[in-house]
Amino acid sequence: MVSLWDAFVSARRSLAAMGVAEADLEARELAAYAAGLEARDTVGWKTTRLTPDAAHRLQAFLERRAKDEPLAYILGEWDFYGNRFAVRPGVLIPRGDTEWLCDAAVQAAREMDQPRVLDLCCGSGCIGISIALAVPEAQVTLLDCSETALDIATRNAASYQLKEPRLKILRGNALQPDSLDGILDIVVSNPPYITAQEMRELDRSVSAYEPHLALYGGVDGLDFYRAMAQAPAFCLAEGGRLFAECGWKQGRQVMDIFTAAGWHDVHLRRDLAGVPRILCAVK
Repeated sequence: MVSLWDAFVSARRSLAAMGVAEADLEARELAAYAAGLEARDTVGWKTTRLTPDAAHRLQAFLERRAKDEPLAYILGEWDFYGNRFAVRPGVLIPRGDTEWLCDAAVQAAREMDQPRVLDLCCGSGCIGISIALAVPEAQVTLLDCSETALDIATRNAASYQLKEPRLKILRGNALQPDSLDGILDIVVSNPPYITAQEMRELDRSVSAYEPHLALYGGVDGLDFYRAMAQAPAFCLAEGGRLFAECGWKQGRQVMDIFTAAGWHDVHLRRDLAGVPRILCAVK
C-alpha cells in the first residue's frame, strides 16, 4: 500500500494534467475524503497507508473530476461564510464572492431588533442559514421553487439545529407577485442572472452539472430584478432593505431598474475581487 502522501502527490499530478487550476487544494481534499480524514490536517500523511478501498475511492473521484464534475459535488459539501453546507447536483454551489452579499445582510440585521429576513431563491440555504447563525435574534425564511433545493436547505438547517420560529423553509416562486405572506425587514437574494448568450458560453463544469434553473435569468439576465423591484413576491416594510447579487456587467442596469421603481438609496457594493455587483436598496 502506498502512503496517503504519495497518493496525494499522484492525485495532484493527475489534476494538474487535467488543467485544474487549484490542483494542490483539490488533491488534498480528495485524498483526505477518500481516506476519511480532514484535509486541514496532513500531519502523519507520509506514514499513513492508503487502504485498497480508499485508493479505489480516490481513483473514482479523479475519474469524476476528469469529466469536469465540480469538486463540491464530489465532496458533497462546501464551506460558506465560515459554515459548512451539504451540496449536490440540483443546487448551486456556494461561491466565495457571495459571502460579501451575505455579510451585507448580516451587518444590516445586526442593526435591527428581531429582524425578519427572507433568503429569496435560497438554493442550499447557505445565505439565510448563515444569517440565522450570525444573528440569533433574526427570524429567517428560506424560499425557493425547487424541491431539490428545499430538501438540501432542510438538511442544512437541521445540521445546525435551526427550526421554527427562528427559521422557516417554504416553496414559492420569486417571479410571482405577493406569493409570500408577512412583512419583512430584509430581503437578500442571489437570483438567477445569467443571460441567454452567457448560458451558451458557460464552462462545462457549470453547464453540465449546476442547475440551469438557478442560473438563467431570462434573455438579458434581468427577469428576477424586475420582479423584485416592480412586482415582488414579498412585502418589505417601509425602510426595509434589499441586497441582491448581480452579474459583473449588470450593475448599472439593475440600479436603473430599482431607481425607476421608486426604491431609495440604490447603490452597489464591491465583492472580494473589487467588482461592484452587490445591489443595495431601501424600500
